[in-house]
Amino acid sequence: MPKPLGRLKRTAGIVAVFALLATGPAYSIAVQSSKRFDPDGSFWILGKPPSEFENIGGINLNSRASKRLPLAGVELVNGRRLRFKTLSVKREALVFTTDALQGVSYSFSGRFLRGGVFSAQNLDEETPVLEGTLTKLRSGRKVAEAKLKFTYFGGT
Repeated sequence: MPKPLGRLKRTAGIVAVFALLATGPAYSIAVQSSKRFDPDGSFWILGKPPSEFENIGGINLNSRASKRLPLAGVELVNGRRLRFKTLSVKREALVFTTDALQGVSYSFSGRFLRGGVFSAQNLDEETPVLEGTLTKLRSGRKVAEAKLKFTYFGGT
């Protein structure tokens, strides 16, 4: 009688392994699709910016008001910051407008080139992670527009 019991255990083990193998890919896909998206950090123009945008220091996202990241908004090279008037951050897109400073404001419509938690990734200063159209407005009228790519910096 011990032989049939051993064969039954072995068969049950083989069935369990096949069940795990069969559901493994589905589990892997579910884990990948449920990954958290968090692009918080600074986005800098890749390469030399067009002359109309030389005063842009970066686009700062800081959804949790982290003290290790700059305040949210568009930062100018002189250290001033334009707050976001409207902001939509989704895995598929980043869209915003800023408040005006001395009559000048900005709008942006673009897309992220990757997902995940940006601060946990090993991103360099040459790899674009965001692209889109940045528009400069003076008193609400478009005065400049450029299609740009941005790199990521996650703070210190």
